[in-house]
Amino acid sequence: MLTCQKHLFDIPEDVTYLNCAYMGPLPRVAAEAGQRGIKVKQEPWKLSTDDFFPEVKRSKELFAVIIGANAQDISIAPSASYGIATAAKNLTIKPGQSIVVLDEQFPSNVYSWRRKAAENGATIKFAKRREDYDWAASIIEQIDENTALVATGNVHWTDGSVIDLVKVSAACKAVGAALVIDGTQSIGVQPLDVKAIRPDFVAVGVYKWMLGPYSYAYLYSAPWQQKGVPLEENWITRKGSGNFAGLVDYVDDYGPGAERYDQGERSNFILTPMTVASLELFQKWTVPAVAEYIEKLTDKAAAAAGDLGLSVAPKSARSPHMLGIRLAGQDPQAVAAKMAEAKVMVSVRGTAVRLAPHVFNDESDIDRFFNVLEGCIRS
Repeated sequence: MLTCQKHLFDIPEDVTYLNCAYMGPLPRVAAEAGQRGIKVKQEPWKLSTDDFFPEVKRSKELFAVIIGANAQDISIAPSASYGIATAAKNLTIKPGQSIVVLDEQFPSNVYSWRRKAAENGATIKFAKRREDYDWAASIIEQIDENTALVATGNVHWTDGSVIDLVKVSAACKAVGAALVIDGTQSIGVQPLDVKAIRPDFVAVGVYKWMLGPYSYAYLYSAPWQQKGVPLEENWITRKGSGNFAGLVDYVDDYGPGAERYDQGERSNFILTPMTVASLELFQKWTVPAVAEYIEKLTDKAAAAAGDLGLSVAPKSARSPHMLGIRLAGQDPQAVAAKMAEAKVMVSVRGTAVRLAPHVFNDESDIDRFFNVLEGCIRS
C-alpha cells in the first residue's frame, strides 16, 4: 500500500499543491540528477562517446514498461506536440476525409491536425461533451467510413473525465482509421496498455504526472508505423552512430524500431538523467499503486463537492487522478485566486476548478482546499 511521498519533494509545509495537471514538481532525486548533468557539461573532458547512449536506452526502457511497449517502440522528443507533428507527417489524409478530436481538446493535439486537414482538403469533426460524460460514445458517433483518424487523450484535460480508448480503438479499426493519443494528462498515474488499445502513436510530455523535467517527452510508434519519415534528419539515429570517427561515412539506414523519430541531441545530459530518476520512482511505486493512492484523494474531494451541492463527473466517468469541480453561481477564476492567497494551488480549465493531486498529497490537503472553498461560497 503506497503512502504519502511528500518527504521526497521540496514542498513547504504551508503550501498545498493540487496542480500536477499544470506542472508536476521534481522529486529531489531528479533535481540532484540534473545537477550532476550540469556538472558533466561543466567538465566535458570527462565525457566519453559511450556516455551518449546508455542513459537514453534506460530512459526508453523505463517508459516502455509504463505503457506495456518495447523499448524499440519508443523515441525521444522535446514535447508532446513534436510527437503529434511526427504522427501527422506520417499519416495519410485524403480529400474529403475527416479527423475527429474532442471538444475543447488540448491544442497540442489539435493544431497539427488543423494544418493537415487544410493541406489535404479534409475536415475536423468535434466530439461534443455529453451530460453523462461518455466521451467514447461521443467520439464513436463522429466516426464513419470517411474518418481518417481520431486524435484524443486518455482523459479530458479540463476535468479528468475519462475516455474509453479500447472502445474508441475498436471503432477506428472497423473503418481503417488511425488513432493518435496525447497521454500527457494520464500516463504515469492511470494505466494505459498499448497492446490492448493498439494506437498508431502515443505522445506524452513527462513534466506533469511523471514528475519529470520540462522539454522532455516520448513518442510511442506502433510497429506498423516505424518505417516513416522523421521530422528531422540527425546523425545519432543512424546505424553505426556510436562510431564517432566514422560519422563522415554517411549512411541512409536508421537504427532499429522507432529510433528514426528521435529528436536531435537526444542524449541531453541534464534532462535525460532527471527523467530516468523520476521514472525509477514510478518503477518502485508502480502505476496501479499510484492510481489507487490518488483515487482515494479525488474520491474524498468528489464526496465533499457533492455535500456542497457542486457538480463533478460521476465516479464511472472519472479518471483516478483529476477532478473538475463546477461551481454554481461562483466565478471559478476568483475562487482560484482566493485559493492562491491561501497557498492552495489549483487551476481553472474551462468552467471547472481542477484538482490534480499526486503522491505528495494527503487527505489534509483536500480538507484544506474545501476549507477555503467553503469560505468563498459563504462570502
